Amino acid sequence: MISPVRKMFDGIASRYDFLNHFLSCGQDILWRRYCCRRLKKYNAGCRLLDLCGGTGDFAVCYEKLCTKPDVAVLGDFSFGMLKGASGKKTVAIPVQLDAMRVPFVDASFDVVLNGFGMRNVPDAKGALQESFRVLAPGGYLCVLEFFAPRNLFNRFFYGILAPIFIPLFGAFFSGKKEAYEYLVNSIKRFLPVKVFCRMAEECGFQVEKVKSFNGGISYGVFLRKPLEAFRG
Repeated sequence: MISPVRKMFDGIASRYDFLNHFLSCGQDILWRRYCCRRLKKYNAGCRLLDLCGGTGDFAVCYEKLCTKPDVAVLGDFSFGMLKGASGKKTVAIPVQLDAMRVPFVDASFDVVLNGFGMRNVPDAKGALQESFRVLAPGGYLCVLEFFAPRNLFNRFFYGILAPIFIPLFGAFFSGKKEAYEYLVNSIKRFLPVKVFCRMAEECGFQVEKVKSFNGGISYGVFLRKPLEAFRG
């Protein structure tokens, strides 16, 4: 049985990229670029999983700014979103999968990307644990996400402005107002970034860097699986 959230993403897939860029005024492109340049500084690796990867923009950015992976997988639970990656310049193989039960053996990847997907899994800690499992020791998980607002500006933005304008524009361009109401509500219900980082540490990760974008509208969280995990 298809979950309501998966059905929702299937329904907005054809307009997903356009609305991401439109609603963020193109900032989402810059956020991904920053994350990939940071991973390049870390010399992150050549086996890539773009988890909850949607239409593949994060994987495309990684290949352009970091390195062409030896192995690359674009994983998402929405077949409609994966179809949206067709024609993009990426070597990543699209695989429909569940982020809570990733169908790869331990230590399969050097880098796991997760762009705006952690809010949409049933259990963020479970998704972190799965990402930790499939990462090789020394590998990186990069989470780009809208976390629960904490400062005054973000509370005003997500409490007053976003509930009005995001569903309005979403309905106009995609005809799916409820999907963009879900977007706003999922951000308000999600974890604060500090709580998420503590959870990641409980799963075994080291927090390498937390980057705030545009006053905390979104964050890039860089997590590393310790080399010592090889002995765990």
